[in-house]
Amino acid sequence: MICMIPLGLCGATSVRVSNELGAGRAHAALLAIRVSIFSVVTEGILGALILILGRKLWGYCYSNEEEVVSYIAQMMPLLAASHVVDGIQSVLSGAVRGSGRQKIGALLNLGAYYLIGIPLAVLFAFVLHFGGKGLWFGIIAALFSQALFLLILTLCTNWETEVHY
Repeated sequence: MICMIPLGLCGATSVRVSNELGAGRAHAALLAIRVSIFSVVTEGILGALILILGRKLWGYCYSNEEEVVSYIAQMMPLLAASHVVDGIQSVLSGAVRGSGRQKIGALLNLGAYYLIGIPLAVLFAFVLHFGGKGLWFGIIAALFSQALFLLILTLCTNWETEVHY
């Protein structure tokens, strides 16, 4: 349920950026990206607070076993962090998609997950014996690197030039 807001903002950002670029308004496309990032960061922080503050209760949605409840409580801060970063990368992915650069976005996505996320997940989970937490560390590393690559791409884009494509 909590992932639907960033997903909606991703789609809205994609549509808005493509419409603004198609209308020849590069500054409005950039404004749409900024507003979406602000919105998703705000939602991400609020969602993360809900996940973290209720971390000792969420486990009871799945089990009455104290071991399961305790493990879920330990995983919630990682899930909260991944939610914030996933929202940011989602909106930036929407901006890249809206500017018609899906191929670049797909390559960045593949690189982030296959070159960074999966190797780190294997390292943390199986070599360093972090278990499930190690898998989430890998996911967070992939999300963070994807968000960073997409942010660099967005910041390095000449949006006035994008209007003409």
